[in-house]
Amino acid sequence: MDVLLGAQWGDEGKGKVVDVIAADYQVIARFQGGPNAGHTLWIDGRKHVLHTIPSGVFRPETTNLVGNGVVIDPIIFLKEFEAIRDLAPDIHDRLLISRRAHLILPTHRLLDAASEAEKGDERIGSTLKGIGPTYMDKTGRNGLRVGDLERSDLMDRFRSLVKKHYRLLGLYGTQELTKEAEQEWLEAVRKLRELKLVDSEHVLENAFRAGRRVLAEGAQGTLLDIDFGTYPYVTSSNTVCAGACTGLGVPPTRIGRVIGIFKAYSTRVGSGPFPTELHDEVGERIRRSGNEFGSTTGRPRRCGWLDLPALRYAVMINGITELALMKSDVLSGLGQVGLCTAYEIGGQRTDHVPFDISDAHPVLEELPGWGELSTSGPLPDALERYIHRIEETVQVPVRIVSIGPERDQTLERSSALKEA
Repeated sequence: MDVLLGAQWGDEGKGKVVDVIAADYQVIARFQGGPNAGHTLWIDGRKHVLHTIPSGVFRPETTNLVGNGVVIDPIIFLKEFEAIRDLAPDIHDRLLISRRAHLILPTHRLLDAASEAEKGDERIGSTLKGIGPTYMDKTGRNGLRVGDLERSDLMDRFRSLVKKHYRLLGLYGTQELTKEAEQEWLEAVRKLRELKLVDSEHVLENAFRAGRRVLAEGAQGTLLDIDFGTYPYVTSSNTVCAGACTGLGVPPTRIGRVIGIFKAYSTRVGSGPFPTELHDEVGERIRRSGNEFGSTTGRPRRCGWLDLPALRYAVMINGITELALMKSDVLSGLGQVGLCTAYEIGGQRTDHVPFDISDAHPVLEELPGWGELSTSGPLPDALERYIHRIEETVQVPVRIVSIGPERDQTLERSSALKEA
């Protein structure tokens, strides 16, 4: 099994890379996150945003699995399912859902909004999709799982959890769920139950034994990991490579390639430290040129130069064996391109990511920019020098370079570096 994941704060372009390389795999499996993810794919000039369904769904020969580490909002999931049926008419036969995946209730969304509002200026920038409260119920052993939809006492379990949520919401002074919202959720659950629910760990083991190639698809990014990200401004799941094991029921010995996705610059959504953030016209230019607005929330993303200490940290934590550089075209036309090579913290310089980077100031290096990019010729010398500098620092080869949003604007690249 190979693993593909984000090496920054998410939004790196994972969906596109999965779609491009999915032809080499028979199974694509999402291993964590939920509808807070937004994996954007451009196919024949048409934009598609996937929130929960794996990004290999538009490849008709692939089986797509939603793993046990994912949290599912039945309403959002069914809308997504219906929206892509015209391009994936056989999706019902190729989409599997783990019985062990947890369900997001409407009251989880209410709790998410109430908790975020309570934080005031200290809010973390939640997407308000109910992700955090659902994972809290999972670890608190109160959650409702997809497999529970097949139980005769489903409604008793549902009512019990909603009752608990009402007690918590009372502390915030939040109103209870409307009957209409509850009925919408229950109707979505009824339809979800008609899809293929599986014991996914056994499905994957059978796939391995049959010699089928599996790609594990991560959501968000390394720096949003609940353990190793910029806590508390993180997501509620393990976005790193180890999360593929717990999020799919796969032993570490099954993992082969680990593909890290990163942009030619850095972005993040919401609050939290961001050492290389640009507050000037260059940052705004990158935002506009890169269309850096959240595919799930529409929020403008904060933009800055590429952070090499953070990228090297992601390589270390995940055991990344190769990298895919995205959105190199966004920086086309800039005279100079910045690279953060180290941090200044309290008067001391470090090239490592410490426990706290809230007071980290970037040590910047400037490299020549490059012009327009094309699939018909080699990469410009300036872009190759930029990539060489990245490889020199992180000691992992950049194998894929994306120069635009479409499938055919993706170049495979040979590197002087051997894989880690």
